[in-house]
Amino acid sequence: MEYYVLTLFPDMITDGLHTSIIGRAIEDGVLSLEAVNIRDYTLSKHGKTDDYPYGGGAGMVMQAQPVYDAFMSIRNRIDYNPRVVYLTPQGKVFHQDMAKELALEKGIVFLCGHYEGVDERVLDEIVTDEVSIGDYVLTGGELPAMCMIDAISRMIPGVLHNNESAEDDSFGDGLLEFPQYSRPEIWRDRKVPAILLSGDHAKVDAWRREQSLIRTAERRPDLLENAVISPKERDFIRKYLANKNEL
Repeated sequence: MEYYVLTLFPDMITDGLHTSIIGRAIEDGVLSLEAVNIRDYTLSKHGKTDDYPYGGGAGMVMQAQPVYDAFMSIRNRIDYNPRVVYLTPQGKVFHQDMAKELALEKGIVFLCGHYEGVDERVLDEIVTDEVSIGDYVLTGGELPAMCMIDAISRMIPGVLHNNESAEDDSFGDGLLEFPQYSRPEIWRDRKVPAILLSGDHAKVDAWRREQSLIRTAERRPDLLENAVISPKERDFIRKYLANKNEL
């Protein structure tokens, strides 16, 4: 996977992603990351990339020319048309299935906006996807881009050394992940569930599945409609919630 990030703050991208699992994957050559400074492509001698909006209003708008030229500096070097993701509160909300889909791409360009946004003309020209990471507004697109890169990268073979980790994650099958425990066996008088110490892998798997169902029903019941669960499991959830409401 080749990541390219069009940004006014390249150090923010490289410093944030050259650590931990993603940093290791970059060092191993599984991923590549290039932060392209949009300011390097402005025609302004003062390095200006924004101007006042036509029609008036507060704030400034990022100009089309430096964004387009920064993008073309990438496109002219690669042999394919990449997906171009513009991070914006107006986009589709990012989710796990989108991460899986984007992980199949050869490369992705992320466009990080600032101020009051980016000139609509360059968005029409280069952007393939407008994506939001939630219903709130941030000062720029760098943090959303890093969130997406992290989530997408975990779906790429070779990034996680344990391939089962991504499969068991929350949202892997539409459910939240089961609770996890580690040593010591007793901490502050709280014991690890006995089933996890039994050595019976089939029973452990069944317990974990049950806990995922319960946790999802309690914390994110909205996920159940599209989750991959059997009729028997849906019946289990109904009975569990009914018993809980009676208490």
